[in-house]
Amino acid sequence: MIDLRSDTLTRPDEAMRQVISSAEVGDDVYGEDPTTNLLQEKIAAYFGKEAALFVPSGTMSNQLCLKVLTSPGDEIIADADAHIFYYETAAPAIISNVQIKTISSQFGFPDLNQIENAIRPNIYYFPKTSVICLENTHNRHGGTIAPIEYIQKLHDLADSYNIKLHLDGARIWNAIVETGIDGATYAKYFDTISVCLSKGLGAPIGSLILSNAEYIEKARHWRKILGGGMRQVGILAAAGIYAFENNFKRLKTDHENARLFASLISANEQINVDMSRIQTNIVRFELSSSVNPLDFIDKCKKKWLIAKPFRWTNYSGCLLFRNYFRTSTHRRRYYPIRASISIKLSGNITSCEPIISAGPDNIIFSICSPLRTTSTQTGILEVGITSVMLFAILFF
Repeated sequence: MIDLRSDTLTRPDEAMRQVISSAEVGDDVYGEDPTTNLLQEKIAAYFGKEAALFVPSGTMSNQLCLKVLTSPGDEIIADADAHIFYYETAAPAIISNVQIKTISSQFGFPDLNQIENAIRPNIYYFPKTSVICLENTHNRHGGTIAPIEYIQKLHDLADSYNIKLHLDGARIWNAIVETGIDGATYAKYFDTISVCLSKGLGAPIGSLILSNAEYIEKARHWRKILGGGMRQVGILAAAGIYAFENNFKRLKTDHENARLFASLISANEQINVDMSRIQTNIVRFELSSSVNPLDFIDKCKKKWLIAKPFRWTNYSGCLLFRNYFRTSTHRRRYYPIRASISIKLSGNITSCEPIISAGPDNIIFSICSPLRTTSTQTGILEVGITSVMLFAILFF
């Protein structure tokens, strides 16, 4: 069976297992696990940061970074499809008591003018914009790489407003291998960085936070509060060291496999692939409307290939049809328009109550389905299931 659902499905090879079994260990809660300390030193040095902290997961590493950079009631800015917003179960609101201002983008790095317009003015009834988050490479945008020139300009913008920068670098390794830009060059623009060991690198568990010593010490405090303090964790850190030293450069093969796979399937007239998005190890493609994606995935599985739908969502909400005008940097005025309301449903809708209530300029709906939504000013909501995402991974 070939499983391409995610690069998190990598498994330790025999050499990694031997390193795990022979790891020298101590008590990491006391800071006495020598293998964990060595991993932290190696990764901090590679990225040119003062210190690092090993944590169980990428979600924890992102959330600890936000915790040390923010105060309750602050606001952070992130891409609308960012992992930190989309997949981390509202953790910023729960752990740091902050809200997220999202900005949609084409490739995962929002327009700088839009980011600047989203920064709150220093008025008491607004939250303080304290952090801008960037994800590189970007998962939901198909493994896209944020250009280093963009990162430099983003840093300058944030610095001019005294705003901190956080990098969700779960797959920064892929960006490094593909661009040839080293970790320290990427890292110097960010106050905190999260990197993951358990995706393409192939370690079974673990992420690290990178920052200055002060922030890392605060993160250590909150790691303990959140239950992330572990004892003889050197058996996991050893796998991380092996992955960093042996599997890092092999990621280039993943990228080559992804491009080859994308080019082969794009020859099929039932499949549409945006090759501009095939930049690293993720292949996202759309099926023609004549193909039922759930049937497609089921048939793939029967042929020993496992894939997953890109969007699988239980969705309910209020769709507002409005014209939007910006009158100044921080003041906005909304003008409602009248819209003809209609619903177009397609795909395998498992449960649907498409219209709960409707007015001249809004419609409230509830849909339970794998879905993809688009809306226009004519008030048409299209629901379909046409997106599939695959990861190209190494099998050890």
